[in-house]
Amino acid sequence: MPSSTTTDTPPRQRDAAALSHGLKQRHLSMIALGGVIGAGLFVGSGAGIAAAGPSIVLAYAVSGLLVMLVMRMLGEMSAAYPSSGSFSAHAERAFGPWAGFTAGWSFWVLLCTAVGLEGMGAAKIVTGWLPGTPQWMWVALFMVVFCGANLAAVKNFGEFEFWFAALKVGAITLFLVLGVLAVAGVLPGTDSPGASNLTDLLPHGSQGLIIGLLASVFAYGGLETVTIAAAESQDPVRGVASAVRTAMWRIALFYVGSMAVIVTLVPWDSAEVVEKGPYVAALDHLGIPGAGQLMNVVVLVALLSAMNANIYGSSRIAYSLVERGQGPKVLAKVSGGVPRVAVLVSSVFGFVCVLLSYWRPDDVFPWLLNMIGAVILVVWIFIAVSQLRLRRRLEREAPQKLVVRMWAFPVLTWVALAGMAAIFVLMARQPDTRVQLYSTGGMTLFLAAAGYVWQRVRAARQD
Repeated sequence: MPSSTTTDTPPRQRDAAALSHGLKQRHLSMIALGGVIGAGLFVGSGAGIAAAGPSIVLAYAVSGLLVMLVMRMLGEMSAAYPSSGSFSAHAERAFGPWAGFTAGWSFWVLLCTAVGLEGMGAAKIVTGWLPGTPQWMWVALFMVVFCGANLAAVKNFGEFEFWFAALKVGAITLFLVLGVLAVAGVLPGTDSPGASNLTDLLPHGSQGLIIGLLASVFAYGGLETVTIAAAESQDPVRGVASAVRTAMWRIALFYVGSMAVIVTLVPWDSAEVVEKGPYVAALDHLGIPGAGQLMNVVVLVALLSAMNANIYGSSRIAYSLVERGQGPKVLAKVSGGVPRVAVLVSSVFGFVCVLLSYWRPDDVFPWLLNMIGAVILVVWIFIAVSQLRLRRRLEREAPQKLVVRMWAFPVLTWVALAGMAAIFVLMARQPDTRVQLYSTGGMTLFLAAAGYVWQRVRAARQD
C-alpha cells in the first residue's frame, strides 16, 4: 500500500483551484492579532483566578510558553505547505491519511460544538440587557447572521473578523493602560493597591495552581484559525510568517499582562471575579462609570467573533478533509469560491448542540462537552509529532521552504511534547478533567480506527 510517511507527496488538495483568495493582508494581520484575544480569556479566566489566586499569572505564562512553541511548529509547516486543512493536512503528509482524518474530524467536532456554546454565551449577555426575550431566539439570530456571512464570500468573514478584532484589541489595550495607571497610583480618583492583593501567591497550594494551569491551557484555543485562513489569503506564506513571529509578544501582553493587572487590582477571592467576569470586576473596582457594561459589550463581541471564526474554520477543515478523500463528497462542493455545503452543515451541527442543551441538559449535552474537553491537546500533539517528521524531510528535500523555523529544533519540540504529556497527567489526577480526558481519548481512538479502515479501503480500491 502506498504510504505518505516515506515521501513528500502532498495530500490531494485543490485549494488553489477551488477556494477564493479573498482575504487581504490586513484581514490576516488583524485575525492573527485579535484571534489571540479569545472568548476563553474574557469568560473562562475568572474560575482560574478563583482557584489559583495571584499564581494565575504564572499559570498563564507557563501555558503561554507551550502555546508559543505549538504556534511556531504549526507556522513552520503552514508556511512550507499552505493549506486550508492546516495541521490536519500536515499530519496526513507526515503519517498518512488516518492521522489527518483523526486530527481533522476531532477538531471539526470541537469547533462546531464551540459555535453553539459561544452562541449561548452571547445570548445570555443579550438577555441580561433585554430580560424576557428567549435565549434560543438570539442564538438562532447570531447563527443565521454568521452562517449567511460565511456563505456569501470569504471576504465577509475577513471583514467581520477585522472589525471584531479591532474592537477587542482596542478594548483590551485601553484596559491595560487604565490598569497600569491605577496600579501605579496615577489614575485620577483611584488609590494604588500596591502589593496588598499579592501577598498570598498560592492560596490553595499547588492544587489551585494546577486547576489554574488547566483553565489557562484551554483559554488559548482558537489560535490555529490564522493558519487555516492563510490558505485563502493573497500571500499565504507571508501571512503565516508574520502571525507566528508576533505570537510571543501578543500572548505575553494580552494574556499574561492582563492577568497580572487583574490580580493586582482586585482581590482574587472577590465573588465578582467569577460572577461578573474578571475584566468587568476590575473596571467596576476602579469606579469608572459604565466601564463594566462596556466590557460586557466587548465580551459579547469576543463571543460573536469566536462564533464567526469557528463556523469558518470548521467549514474549511471539513472541505479540506473531503478534498483529500476523507469524508462525504458533498461537503467539498464549492460555489463562488466558498464551500457552502460545509458552511451549512457546520452551522447546523452547532445549532443542534444548542438544542441538545435544552432537550438533554443532564446526559447528552454534558457527554458532548466532555468528549471535546481535551481535543485541543490531541491537536497539539499531532502538530508536534508531525513537525518532528516533516522538518527533517524539508531540510533534506526542500530547505528553501523553511521560511519559518522552529526554535532550537528538535529540543524544544520534545520539550513541548513533554509539557503536553504533563498536562495529560494533571488532567487524569483531577476528577472534573479526568472524565474529559477519557471521553476525548475514546473519541480519538474511534476516529483513528475509522481513519485507518478508510485508508485501507481506499488503498485496496486503488490497487
